[in-house]
Amino acid sequence: MFWQLIYNIFLFPIFMFISLVLSLINKKIRVGLIGRMHAYKQLKVFMNNAGKNRLIYWFHVASLGEYEQAKPVISGLKEVEPKALFIMSFFSPSGYNNVDDDIIDCKIYLPLDFIWSIKKCLRMVKPKKLILAAYDVWPNLIWTANSLGIHTSLFAARFSKKTSKSAFIIRQFYKSVYNQFSSIYTISDKDYKQLKRILFPYEKPIIRVLGNPRYDQVKQKSDKFTVKRTMSVLLRPKRLLIGSTHLEDEDILLDSIVDLMNDVDGLSLIWVPHEPTKQNVDRLEKYFTSKGISSEFLNIKNPNDINSKVIIVESVGKLSQLYWYAQIAYLGGGFSTGVHNMMEPAIARLPIFFGPKYDNFPEAIELIKVGGGFSIENGSDFSIGVKNLLEDNNLFLNASYAATDVIHRNLGSSTRIVRGIIHD
Repeated sequence: MFWQLIYNIFLFPIFMFISLVLSLINKKIRVGLIGRMHAYKQLKVFMNNAGKNRLIYWFHVASLGEYEQAKPVISGLKEVEPKALFIMSFFSPSGYNNVDDDIIDCKIYLPLDFIWSIKKCLRMVKPKKLILAAYDVWPNLIWTANSLGIHTSLFAARFSKKTSKSAFIIRQFYKSVYNQFSSIYTISDKDYKQLKRILFPYEKPIIRVLGNPRYDQVKQKSDKFTVKRTMSVLLRPKRLLIGSTHLEDEDILLDSIVDLMNDVDGLSLIWVPHEPTKQNVDRLEKYFTSKGISSEFLNIKNPNDINSKVIIVESVGKLSQLYWYAQIAYLGGGFSTGVHNMMEPAIARLPIFFGPKYDNFPEAIELIKVGGGFSIENGSDFSIGVKNLLEDNNLFLNASYAATDVIHRNLGSSTRIVRGIIHD
């Protein structure tokens, strides 16, 4: 009760005030807030069409990446419960706007985390279970669901050492939230131990180590590609895929990449910014033009039909496919907020380079351990690493096989999570 009062009187109102101020200058935040205000109306329409006594599962994810984790779990649950309906709520517009999937029966923004709005929505829907992916946990959503007797599950859960060793008062807040879950499924033994420390000495939820279903999703995606596209990575064009980059990545890489393209005969490039806005793609085009390197935007399906040395991607949703047209990947975020998900380049058989901020990403740690991933500190590290791989086929193939093997060793999580959701 104490923490609910603190959250509702101080923490969430402060968060809302900041969000409202930022929404005046940030379109993404503004769109998200407006969407959350319309969530109840969308749910009401859906429930009127669904009819009475329908079995409903409500999934929540932060954005597009977390949806990719949830998708194989929803698909598996649909096989077990074919008559059930599935609500998917998003926090971020990048998730809501870029997901259009037949496995979802109702797509909404997560309602604002006020007790009254959450309670109104949950009472109307009466989901059999409320299931959250990864980390986007909203206190009133969990507290209210628990008070209404709704089973709550969290899967693909990660907990850092920093979280479990945070100040006593912060740990108590975390404990008040996570102890209200019915079940929590962590990615690794390490996450399991950190969660145990947070909840100690009292733990309510069932806690299991069930892995990361994102591995299953990227494997399912890769199965859709033709034999021609999945042939030996050595038969692909000598091309780098620079994906999900931030400004910090550009600052580190651009000059080094130009040097690489001048030094390595036939080397080309696909560049996919994390946010492919007009401003970001125009900046890249101007830079390469200033260096005398031809570039153009991706306006056809097959990059191999483009003659320019650099292909710049100005839309979202294409990255997972484009990895199959390259030999080596650099994945952004490791010089700013933390590396992006590297399972897709791994399943596409690419050795992967990334920045130093990867400690909270188990797949990155595993890739480094087996020789399929390489952390860099600067542009020189990247240049040397790429040259070494391109000059030594055995070294290259060992890295390629090691990256893909990480995916295959971690398959099966979605099946285990579905079993947990059904039986726990």
